[in-house]
Amino acid sequence: MAAPSEPITRAKPAKRVSIREIARQAGVSTATVSMVLNDNPKITQATREKVRKVIDRAGYQPNRIAQSLSGKYTRVLGVLLPTLRHALADPYFGELISGICDRAARLGHKVTLESAKPDFIREKKHLELFDRRFVDGVLCIGFNDRHVFLKDFAKAGHPMVVVNNQFDSWGVDQVVCDYRSGTDQVMTYLQQLGHTKIGLIHGSPDVFTSRVIIDVFKHRTPELDDTFLEDGHFTEEHGIAATHALLERHPDLTAIFAGNDKMALGAMRALSLRGIKVPEQISVVGFDDIPYSKFVTPALTTVHLPFYEAGDLACERLIQRIRGKNDRINETLSTHLVLRESTGIVPRA
Repeated sequence: MAAPSEPITRAKPAKRVSIREIARQAGVSTATVSMVLNDNPKITQATREKVRKVIDRAGYQPNRIAQSLSGKYTRVLGVLLPTLRHALADPYFGELISGICDRAARLGHKVTLESAKPDFIREKKHLELFDRRFVDGVLCIGFNDRHVFLKDFAKAGHPMVVVNNQFDSWGVDQVVCDYRSGTDQVMTYLQQLGHTKIGLIHGSPDVFTSRVIIDVFKHRTPELDDTFLEDGHFTEEHGIAATHALLERHPDLTAIFAGNDKMALGAMRALSLRGIKVPEQISVVGFDDIPYSKFVTPALTTVHLPFYEAGDLACERLIQRIRGKNDRINETLSTHLVLRESTGIVPRA
């Protein structure tokens, strides 16, 4: 005869800590706790820290849905990305998003990611983010001139900031790194080293920052025609193909300037496959200063772009816009050339 089974006992769920309990433990009113949770500037720093300590110790989790329904703000920001493969694994997107998320957390906001797929835009879900109060504002990364839906945010009066690109005629807010100054620094450096036969591997001309690089390059090398330019589509693979194409047309190149580090690394790979030494025979310069550019051999000379800081600043400016600041956001962050081992003086004939 089987032994009777023991009755199943279920653990009681932990009792949810209430805002009243937080107020009691902190020795303040529930209104004060609420103001701390909403970063009300009327609360002193000492009171804020005292209440925050109690909140952390008690593990209190505010009901964000209830807050968004009863209050003016959801305290949620959206990050809108194009439909690119492995976008979040790309150092470019990773640095920008890290800056956004860290600043948002410090300012008491959450971040949600959205992919702007064709049906997402066609069904106006980018505007629905605001209409259904999912977010207070959005930050847009990686879009180009073809993504005209970005104008919809400005037309509807929704807070939106473009991060590291420009759409001057669209009336949108933007925070961008100084690509013009960075390109000027590269060209000055290469020309000081004696390079005159320079090939440019640029990104898509649909992107404003790519057009800036092309414009400065052409201005600084009026003696070179368009056969010294090749589209590398921002990827290592196309950087390899672009390098082969440039060398087929101009085997006497002494330097290659790539519009991002991924294309520059592709260029270095193509030169290695051809048995061409860097920098003894051809110098290579990148643009971005992604983390692993310093670990390749030879280490890549490149322009440092403050992506993390751009994301951080864009997030801060967006929250200011959400809270009522009406000044146009049009910020440019400075860049600088980082000299490493992939460049040298022009080789003797």
